[in-house]
Amino acid sequence: MEHISPENQARIDAIEAALLKRWPENRIEPTLDRIAALVDILGSPQLSYPTIHIGGTNGKTSTSRMIDSLLFEMGLRTGRFTSPHLESFLERISINGEPIPAAEIIFAYNDIAPYLDLMDAKFEHPISFFEAITALAFAAFAEHPIDIGVIEVGMGGQWDATNVVDADVSVIMPIGLDHMEYLGETLTEIAQTKAGIIKENGFVVMAQQEPESAVELLKQAASVGADVAREGIEYSVLSRAVAVGGQLVTIQGIKGIYSDIYLPLHGKHQATNAAAALVAVEAFFGDQELDIEAVRAGFANVKSPGRCEVLHRDPTIIIDAAHNPHGAAAIAETIAGEFTFDEVIGVFAPMGDKDVRGILLELEQVMDSIIVTANSSSRAMAISDLEKIAQEIFGVERTFSAPSLESAIEKAVADAIRPLSDDSIGILITGSVVSVGEARTIVRKKYGEGTQS
Repeated sequence: MEHISPENQARIDAIEAALLKRWPENRIEPTLDRIAALVDILGSPQLSYPTIHIGGTNGKTSTSRMIDSLLFEMGLRTGRFTSPHLESFLERISINGEPIPAAEIIFAYNDIAPYLDLMDAKFEHPISFFEAITALAFAAFAEHPIDIGVIEVGMGGQWDATNVVDADVSVIMPIGLDHMEYLGETLTEIAQTKAGIIKENGFVVMAQQEPESAVELLKQAASVGADVAREGIEYSVLSRAVAVGGQLVTIQGIKGIYSDIYLPLHGKHQATNAAAALVAVEAFFGDQELDIEAVRAGFANVKSPGRCEVLHRDPTIIIDAAHNPHGAAAIAETIAGEFTFDEVIGVFAPMGDKDVRGILLELEQVMDSIIVTANSSSRAMAISDLEKIAQEIFGVERTFSAPSLESAIEKAVADAIRPLSDDSIGILITGSVVSVGEARTIVRKKYGEGTQS
């Protein structure tokens, strides 16, 4: 991370404050009218470089980071746009694998700010936070300039602000039930919205899907004449073995077999993400063979902060951004299969609009006790309501609560330190991206020593 001067930090804080005054990220109006008009008046910066577009429900950010790392190792200048962020909004806009330099974001913002105001005046609803930051990323990438954009969908697909790109390759990660108030009540409806990123004569990589999602995605691909690579049919993870700090995988791509890939991330779902990332890059390069050494280096250098990330050892503190049952099942399986804890203490702080019961049913498989709490967001679930649901699933004896995330982490660390015991105790902090972002900051401040970067 670059060291940001106090003057630049003050400017960045002012930019963030201005963006946050806009419509919040979780409020959506299903239309591309505003973002389309905005990028049009900016000169369509998002069309000045080829793009890979990543949608789906779970695994989008990790897969985007893998694609970025692979392309960078292959000698391309990359721009990556992901959301939400853990600690700083600069993480969302990354150039050559690093958060955008402060000077560049300030320049790009000053460049587009007058146009944001102009659009606010033209439309019934002002430009939203997410639309503004998407346009900011597109403009910064064009200015840099980059060779390729790796663009993660914010929510849905069809009318997501990122869908003004004309992607060469679209990637659709597993689709689950999330954001149902916007995307529909059934997998069929959600998949229809998410299929909206598949472009005319493009290429689509489909990770493993439930049958009803797969049907919708294939329908859309057929209607626009896109080529399809499906996990388990055209490509697959041939093998994976747990290794120190991650796993070794062999992937069957669309052009060949890539063996002995070390991935410094935990969990079977990360191997699935890796296979989708590799096939997206294969498709992007067309007939050109990929250099296996560049593939290995690209995967070896991947980081995915806040995804089963070991923040501290002794006690071991792991953070994971799971915020729906599908994500919770993945982290539960990873903790059970790839770590050797005798006991796991959970710290759980979800948002109020999530399927909290569904998440807790998954986490209960691996957490011996749970401390429920809340992050600082106004959307956090009330601790008293959360405690009731947790008690139903875990029982009263195994359920605890704490008034803040910081006090919950202190309690977990105190409980985990057992001087006379040989037991290995793990602490798992999860429930939302905001919670793990805040936990990262708290753990770094309080228990700085032994923190893994």
